[in-house]
Amino acid sequence: MSLEGNINADIRSAMLAKEKEKLEALRAIKSAVLLAKTDKGSAGEIAADVELKMLQKMVKQRKEAADIYLQQNRKDMADVELYQASVIEAYLPAQMSEAEIKSVISKIIADSGASSAKDMGKVMGLASKEMSGKADGKLISQLVKEMLG
Repeated sequence: MSLEGNINADIRSAMLAKEKEKLEALRAIKSAVLLAKTDKGSAGEIAADVELKMLQKMVKQRKEAADIYLQQNRKDMADVELYQASVIEAYLPAQMSEAEIKSVISKIIADSGASSAKDMGKVMGLASKEMSGKADGKLISQLVKEMLG
């Protein structure tokens, strides 16, 4: 079943269960999918990698908003954003553990012959491409810095 089909089914069940916060997050996903479908050049269909990037962006936006709310001592608003982020994350592939990320980075460093922080760009490019959607970019960057530094 496609992302849109899953979302429609989940929206229906959230409405029946009267889960207002979950429904809000699901409707945001549906809205983003519909907008992506109407973009120029999409021909009414969106690729899986575009869906993945869209969902990742939505999660990132909500986590950043939650951080801002916490800085302003608005834990109530931050909790809403974090809950919505968790609902959206359910539609993303399972994230890699830190140990798995380190092993992939080690392999990339060995294969590319990277030896110092000067090679960080090359390693980051390969790592980001290989782990796209499976790991957080900030964590990848932090681990590459540690391993090359």
